[in-house]
Amino acid sequence: MVEKRKAEIKMMKKSEMAKNKCQVKERVLKYGVQSLLNEEIVYFLTGIPLKSLNNYDNLAELRDKFEMLDSTDLQKQKIEALFILSNRIASERREKVAIKCPQDVADILMEDMRYLKKEEFRVMMLDTKSNIIKIKTISVGNLNSSIVHPREVIKDSILYSSKSIIVIHNHPSGSTDPSKEDIEITRRLKEACNIVGISLLDSIIIGDGKYLSLKEQELL
Repeated sequence: MVEKRKAEIKMMKKSEMAKNKCQVKERVLKYGVQSLLNEEIVYFLTGIPLKSLNNYDNLAELRDKFEMLDSTDLQKQKIEALFILSNRIASERREKVAIKCPQDVADILMEDMRYLKKEEFRVMMLDTKSNIIKIKTISVGNLNSSIVHPREVIKDSILYSSKSIIVIHNHPSGSTDPSKEDIEITRRLKEACNIVGISLLDSIIIGDGKYLSLKEQELL
């Protein structure tokens, strides 16, 4: 009886997957890919069952928890590749944007950094017109003076001929309150930048849907 029930469940799953595939395929043929919901697009590209994808409220949650999906290793690799590709596309676009205020920085990096499980320290390098030249991750992990060394920041800034830079890091807790370490690292970076003629415009902390500018708080 058990084996028979397992076989029935397996057949039901196959039937459901075939039905989903048919419905999605028909909609694409009739209305185009733009007519699909987010989870349907992921299903269309990876084959991960809609029933599994519907357990997530949004793409950000799916990105953070995709390893828990009821899917094959190949399907998980496909969905990871999708998120990597989307980040690369976003990176190409934002490198053509001019930065005028801290809000501009937050608009570009908030969704990318607010859900990170570890602290990341990034440098946004700007040209003479405040256009983004490059955004580079310098370190991953709890920030301290031994991990975030001014030498690494300065080296890359000079390599990309930056006129000025903005440093950004996230707080996985979601809070944007600056720590003593945050303030000390920023102070050391500013001193190092002054020596080589590069302006440190701001140090920004990304929280959960909010940010803090050390310059606006007069801590820079």
